[in-house]
Amino acid sequence: MMKCKQAFMYGPFDLRIEEVELPDLKPDQILIQIGACGICGSDVECFEGKSAEGRYDLAPYTPGHEWAGKAVAVGSKVTSVKVGDKVVGDCVLPCNNCANCKDGKMPSACLNWREVGFHPNSPGGMGEYLILEEAYTHVLPNDWTYELGAWVETFNVGYWGVWGNHCDPDASDVVAIIGGGPIGLCAAMVCAESGATVVVIDPIASRRENALQYGANIVLDPTESPIEEQILALTNGRGADVVIECSGNDTGIASVFDIAGHSARIGMVGHSIGRKVPVEIGKIQWKTLRLAGSGGTYHWFPRTIRFMSKIKDKYDFAALNTHHFPFERLEEAMDMAANHKDVARKVMLTFGLD
Repeated sequence: MMKCKQAFMYGPFDLRIEEVELPDLKPDQILIQIGACGICGSDVECFEGKSAEGRYDLAPYTPGHEWAGKAVAVGSKVTSVKVGDKVVGDCVLPCNNCANCKDGKMPSACLNWREVGFHPNSPGGMGEYLILEEAYTHVLPNDWTYELGAWVETFNVGYWGVWGNHCDPDASDVVAIIGGGPIGLCAAMVCAESGATVVVIDPIASRRENALQYGANIVLDPTESPIEEQILALTNGRGADVVIECSGNDTGIASVFDIAGHSARIGMVGHSIGRKVPVEIGKIQWKTLRLAGSGGTYHWFPRTIRFMSKIKDKYDFAALNTHHFPFERLEEAMDMAANHKDVARKVMLTFGLD
């Protein structure tokens, strides 16, 4: 048995690093040494007890779904990953065998689903090692850093939120992205590559300024004046053609229905599971809105890696990692991510892997 250190979330504000024994590899599994792991807003909300996504009600779990690492051992049946490969992995894991999976439904519909970094039965990347099945593991280009690889899951969510949800922007569209955090920035880059006019909405000045470096043409402060009035003024009274909600914030979610123009395509990305949000739902009918969302993505990681390979030299992904902490200083890292959002874009855990 191999021992390693992993973090465990026991409950709100109760995150501990413990030594564990790793199980032996099954034939379809890969042992991955973690090189980098980002702290997501979802991790922070679980840590603060504001989200029902992290299932410490079942048992302590190892967080971390924004990770990249190196394959250090592979099971006897693994063929697509070899020892030494840089890899990343899916977050929402379908079984591919239940009735819903065989019916082609999304991974979140799986009757036996697991979620890496949120469920006790699927440890995440906040640990020295991680074990994952080959079906959910994807090889990165050799010239990528582990920290760039740790952005794949985040970019994957923003990318899917635009194209997987069939919002399909082009150069004729004004796209309003609510939330200038990491996923909002990824959605902004995706929309910018389509030629659309990209508007990022965020109340934090540093995030608005930052968004202009990552695809946004225009940034708006929703606290300056009613955001509906700002969007209508910007679009000659039409409203946004596409709205991508990336904040998960109650006010941001409610504003979707106000700023959307008639026949707008809307992608709901930011998580608010576990609470009810008051919205003017009747605008769906009277504006003929098309609303889509998903928990997880479906066969999207390979596309994400190819997309990022095309733009990684155009946008400075490394500059988005504003704070670095060695894994042993996890408590400080979580404090930075939770309590200093005005300066912390992405807090990245490092593990000393070259």
